[in-house]
Amino acid sequence: MFDLFSGLEPWVIISLILALAFVLFFEFINGFHDTANAVATVIYTKAMPPHLAVMLSGVFNFLGVLLGGVGVAYAIVHLLPVELLINVNTGHGLAMVFSLLAAAITWNLGTWYFGIPASSSHTLIGSILGVGLANALISDIPLADGVNWQKAIDIGMSLIASPIAGFVVAALVLMGLKWWRPLSKMHKTPEQRRKIDDKKHPPFWNRLVLVLSAMGVSFVHGSNDGQKGIGLIMLVLIGIVPAQFVLDLNSTTYQIERTRDATIHLSQFYDRNRESLGDFLALGKANTAEMPELFRCNPQQTEATIAGLLSDLKGVTDYHSLAPDTRIQVRRYLLCLDDTAKKVGKLDTLASREKSDLEKLRKDLTATTEYSPFWVILAVALALGIGTMVGWKRVVLTIGEKIGKQGMTYAQGMSAQITAACAIGLANVFSLPVSTTHVLSSGVAGTMVANKSGLQGGTVRNILLAWLLTLPISMGLAASLFWLATRFVD
Repeated sequence: MFDLFSGLEPWVIISLILALAFVLFFEFINGFHDTANAVATVIYTKAMPPHLAVMLSGVFNFLGVLLGGVGVAYAIVHLLPVELLINVNTGHGLAMVFSLLAAAITWNLGTWYFGIPASSSHTLIGSILGVGLANALISDIPLADGVNWQKAIDIGMSLIASPIAGFVVAALVLMGLKWWRPLSKMHKTPEQRRKIDDKKHPPFWNRLVLVLSAMGVSFVHGSNDGQKGIGLIMLVLIGIVPAQFVLDLNSTTYQIERTRDATIHLSQFYDRNRESLGDFLALGKANTAEMPELFRCNPQQTEATIAGLLSDLKGVTDYHSLAPDTRIQVRRYLLCLDDTAKKVGKLDTLASREKSDLEKLRKDLTATTEYSPFWVILAVALALGIGTMVGWKRVVLTIGEKIGKQGMTYAQGMSAQITAACAIGLANVFSLPVSTTHVLSSGVAGTMVANKSGLQGGTVRNILLAWLLTLPISMGLAASLFWLATRFVD
């Protein structure tokens, strides 16, 4: 980890440390917002003591981050247009990172202070979109190209669909439990359990399910939200010290050969489909592999890009042997080829089987650019866990008592947690970032409706307002900050 500071100027070192601290502080605040939701029901129902619940949640968050991969991390990164990702330099990298983080942290702290379960995921995505749009305006890029809109739409749909699914599914699960065991003690609130049965804790089986489902939510939260922090740190590292992080310098000879082979196979793929792709890719026409300082990916430069990449990777068995500028250029080539392949995959003229082959080639192309060092994963996991320990009380009270007009029953807690764990786990499979906050709180609201408890209008209104306002406010904040920051680095 510490070798990343070697050879850097003092001001770059200070900037890098501050940027990393900003990301970890964001994840620390994420613990207030999102990780607290993972243990809210298990603490409220007294299934576990708060500090034990928080400690175990931290462990399962760590395991989730450790085992979750980087699919969600790079789904977040690729919200930014490929042009902004390939034209890395220290000044704009700093402006981008500090702008989006400052906007996200400001909104998260404000909503946490008022105990509103706002979404850190929603805030982060809005901030990234704001930076992308501001960069388009500053760079005279069409707004349509300022953000990866297809990725934004996919993520937006997951953010909209997941809380609706949480509401409906949790309500159905509770209705099933009431039909199966209508007189069970699991339909009591903790207060009723204490007054009627003189018991402090839930019945054994209910308690076990509450604990296991809470740890399940913690695990999938770590693998989803934790990856967002990983993606942010990789943006920091690539933006500020690109030479060391644009490529995975620990890639084996086999992985480098696999990247080179994927490039050759991609060339063969385009040649095989020359009849349908020739005009789109300008195959066989004269072009140049020159990379200007502000390079923009162009599908009609595909053959030149392939030639340039193969030339730079010829005989390479270790990325350390490449000059820093060459590493940056190799990443440009790889990201541009991946971006073009993604566009080609959407063409109607391409057969379904060919599209499947192209998707496999894309994975091989990005194998050495989409990665994360272990110390990044560890740092994010620790930041999430510590944040949970400090700020969980406000959110637990909101989830347990302020969504419905009466306290949450054990059955409601189980229904909401099981639903949240399954929904977030499914999102992880498809590398889609979702909000633990929205899924769990909507699940609790669904159980309140199914239990005919009614909802507290004030709390629900605040949650909905936060949901509606988070995206435009975080976009506006990030865009404004990025515009101001670029005034100083230009």
